[in-house]
Amino acid sequence: MSLRVTLITSWRIMAQLRRDHRTLALVILLPALLMVLMRYVFDSKPLFERLAPTLLAIFPFIVMFLVTSVATLRERRSGTLERLMTMPIAKLDLLLGYAVAFGLLAVIQVGVAASLCLFWLGLDVKGSLALMFGIAVLDAVLGMALGLFVSAFARTEFQAVQFMPLFAGTQVLLCGLLVPRDHMAGILARISDFLPLSYAVDALKLITTSAELSRELIQDVGVVAACSLLALAAGAATLRRRTA
Repeated sequence: MSLRVTLITSWRIMAQLRRDHRTLALVILLPALLMVLMRYVFDSKPLFERLAPTLLAIFPFIVMFLVTSVATLRERRSGTLERLMTMPIAKLDLLLGYAVAFGLLAVIQVGVAASLCLFWLGLDVKGSLALMFGIAVLDAVLGMALGLFVSAFARTEFQAVQFMPLFAGTQVLLCGLLVPRDHMAGILARISDFLPLSYAVDALKLITTSAELSRELIQDVGVVAACSLLALAAGAATLRRRTA
């Protein structure tokens, strides 16, 4: 593993993203705009405060999943990844390079959305703002990691988008957005226990409603972090080493 290779890969990806203004606008502004829309659709601050933690987990997760899966698929289809794999570069260096680049983008994305919720839309957070921000970023990183993994199984951008209902849509429906998880049918509640987005939503709900750093909060954050690392490892396994 080489820090230099990881940083070079990250710099290359960020340079590509800087030239793609539409993608940057989509990633950075879309979650914030959706939060504003949801606030005024309900036109109820108490209801928004109840839903905002869930939405702050869902929107970055979906956007990062979509953008990362499509962007990485383009790298695979163009042969860039294949050419890189002919070089003496560790798979982990490549994946970490992608993770760092998209992770920095996730930090900006969540920063804009969270700041908008806190300072304009009036979201009241009883816990640590820094921890809330960190969990939201970790959730965006989870979407990014799953997007990297899914890109290996798609042949076109359209196919990458089709994976979203399976990998992201199911988690959105079962994470507690529409119905609290403990009010779901038994089989659905049990399935939600195996979906990482459920734990991200639970962690953000705990942060906004309590200032206590509880054991449950630590466990939820640990599950999301572990699933992100597992998805990155699975993505590394999809890379095939080529001979020059």
